[in-house]
Amino acid sequence: MLAPLRPADLPEKQQSFWQLVGPGAVLVGLAIGAGELIVWPRLTAMYGAGMTWAAVLGVLLQLAINVEIGRYTLATGESIFSGFIRLSHHWAVAFLLLTVACWILPGWARACGGALKALLVGPDGPGSPWMWTAVTFAIVAAILFGPRAVYASLERVTEAMVAIIIVGLLLIATAVGTSADWRALAAGAVDIPYRHPDMPSYALFSAIVFAGAGGTANLFYSFYLRDKGWGMGSRMPRIMNPLRQREETSIEAGWVPRDTPENLRRWKVWFAHLQRDQVAFFWFLNTLTILLFIFGALAVLHARGIVPGEENLVWDEAAILASVWGGPGRVLFLVIGLACLLSTQLTLVDGVARSIADIVHSAYPAARVRSTSWWYGVSAWTWMVIGCVLTYLWEGLPAFLFLLSAGFFGGIAMAIYVPLTIVVNLRLLPPAMRPGPARIAVMGAISAFYGAFAVVSLVMVVRRVLAE
Repeated sequence: MLAPLRPADLPEKQQSFWQLVGPGAVLVGLAIGAGELIVWPRLTAMYGAGMTWAAVLGVLLQLAINVEIGRYTLATGESIFSGFIRLSHHWAVAFLLLTVACWILPGWARACGGALKALLVGPDGPGSPWMWTAVTFAIVAAILFGPRAVYASLERVTEAMVAIIIVGLLLIATAVGTSADWRALAAGAVDIPYRHPDMPSYALFSAIVFAGAGGTANLFYSFYLRDKGWGMGSRMPRIMNPLRQREETSIEAGWVPRDTPENLRRWKVWFAHLQRDQVAFFWFLNTLTILLFIFGALAVLHARGIVPGEENLVWDEAAILASVWGGPGRVLFLVIGLACLLSTQLTLVDGVARSIADIVHSAYPAARVRSTSWWYGVSAWTWMVIGCVLTYLWEGLPAFLFLLSAGFFGGIAMAIYVPLTIVVNLRLLPPAMRPGPARIAVMGAISAFYGAFAVVSLVMVVRRVLAE
């Protein structure tokens, strides 16, 4: 088990906001790839913009969740998974299983491979889905295991892709749609709690989870704070590329700030910075991009009765610009789609590998004969190989089903870890750094929301299985 938290002084925040930019932007790159690009545009094409409120709500709920996840790492330097394990070692097994259930089907890699194929050789060109999935994972491996420090490469590539996505979407917004489309989008954003009668509750649940990072992906924020050196995270070693780093790098137990006025002052500065980061990057950019994607689908796809197919999703959605700008418009959308999907799959491989490495190294003493970086490398490579094999075995299943499966299990994971995060922060942090009554109430309401949706969705799925 983990050693007790060690008393220490909280490091001073010496860099500016822009010098510390990174964790929020990486989380945007993770969040932007499925809900924004695939799930919500497809739902909009099918049902219109009446449920836009659910997309906006999903991002807003996850803003509050991410702040509480970041609170623990900022104060201790540990990942939130270590906090869960400090409550009970049984949570190690639970979160290993949840991580597998959420992400084992490589929906993003498959969709990204499909977009890459469409861009290079056309959707009917040579190569099966598993082959193009393997190409996607090869690109991911080159990015993660090329440089010496994993996070630095991840951050640079993700920020570049987010920039491409936002510029491309703004170009799209100027090319399609009318004032009536904008009014319909605005009306749908406030039409709570409208649900189209043909849309199952469990599908809406998955869609809300996808509006943001979703599932256990929100928990990855812990790792980004630590590797960027925020708060107590600056005292922790970074994950290094095990192919190039010979030294043993292990994540040890974290710290707890000493109860002094100076540490409290530093805490307030760091926590204010964390909140600004989440509002400016995660909330604003995610909300902006998902609304722009929904708008494009509403203006072109829904208006013409076009529903993107389940396999060539990005290719079919490229009709948004192809109908206006012809071939160049189609290429632009495919590039945007590739950036979205690759950024998501890149951060997913990294986040899943970090999660498994962190949980195994924290919960099981026998695993500490190897460094955390070693476990990271083994987890990442194993995950990518398994993804290729599963895509080969289940090529007959549409990529969209892979994504909905991730959203469904991700929502169940959130129903578990949202209340658990509050318990961790209340039990393990110094009193002055714990969440106040208002934040506890908000997180309690969010826990009830995800818990209720998880129960309803499970009941509906069971009934559907029994009916068939």
